[in-house]
Amino acid sequence: MKHETFTLENLDALASFDEIIDVRSPAEFTEDHLPGSSNHPVLDDRQRAEVGTLYKQVSPFEARKIGAAYVAANIASHLQKHFLDRPKNWHPLIVCWRGGQRSGALTHIFRRIGWDAQQLDGGYKTYRRLVIDNLVDLPGKLTLAVLCGATGSGKSRVLQAIAGLGEQVLDLENLACHKGSVLGALPGYPQPSQKQFESKLLAALRAFDRQRTVYVEAESRKIGTLHLPMAMIGAMRAARCLEIVADFDARVDFLLADYQYFTAAPDWLASRLSTLQPLHSAETFRRWRDYLAQRKWRELVRELLTLHYDPLYRRSQTQNYAGYGAPLTLTTTDLHPAGIESLARRIVTSTP
Repeated sequence: MKHETFTLENLDALASFDEIIDVRSPAEFTEDHLPGSSNHPVLDDRQRAEVGTLYKQVSPFEARKIGAAYVAANIASHLQKHFLDRPKNWHPLIVCWRGGQRSGALTHIFRRIGWDAQQLDGGYKTYRRLVIDNLVDLPGKLTLAVLCGATGSGKSRVLQAIAGLGEQVLDLENLACHKGSVLGALPGYPQPSQKQFESKLLAALRAFDRQRTVYVEAESRKIGTLHLPMAMIGAMRAARCLEIVADFDARVDFLLADYQYFTAAPDWLASRLSTLQPLHSAETFRRWRDYLAQRKWRELVRELLTLHYDPLYRRSQTQNYAGYGAPLTLTTTDLHPAGIESLARRIVTSTP
């Protein structure tokens, strides 16, 4: 049987385990966790708060007593409900916050049973340090092709179509659960935490073949509330740009179809529009509110593009993307599904 603790120096080493069990509380697990791990807390959120309060306000001894009782009961429950069918040669990795008492307790019991369980040395914090280090190093090793284009050019749909052709695609907006603009929030779908976003991003980057092009949509430093790592945004801004130049009316039609959930929830749209108020004149914003009240969606979209999004796009691309100085330009008047598919094929064909 191997040593009781495992030192993680390379994320590839995680594949040597049959299962990764995270014993932290559900709230800790939800914020972020090792890819593929399952959550079997030895202290739930309420119990963890109670033990922590006792530790600070009463004494460490009293906290350890009640904590041990909770941990023992929870481990017994997990063992009966989830792990009794595991074979003798089962090899799990046990993870807590810093490789301390919580993961140590489950590891000890599993090893006494006869399973080759190992406790992650340093816990989740060790994994987190590797994520940060890899997100500094890995983006610059990829060959990126960046899809540019004004709002409503169908970049995300084109990216999905490129993936459908078997090409490598990094869909940052999908990872961030946000469409990237002020109006990009998805009703009913909260964004992940910053840490979870970075874990998902790293998992995507690690899966790519570095010898092949990776297509990605141009983004600003932030996607909703989430920040792109500096090395990632730096690699994107230095990469080759492929600009989609779509007919204005085609863009309006595309946005009206792609953002239908806005027209179904005008009050929510009004709350999102209010964030733009400081950037425009009182007269302009009053007109937009009138369009909203009268359900004049086409007029609203046209003015949002003309007065807000298009000027913002021109400034952003010129200032931030080196490849935008001489992009490969692809024009289109069709952003329906067939037109999107045609754009994707043209892009793939024109990319070395």
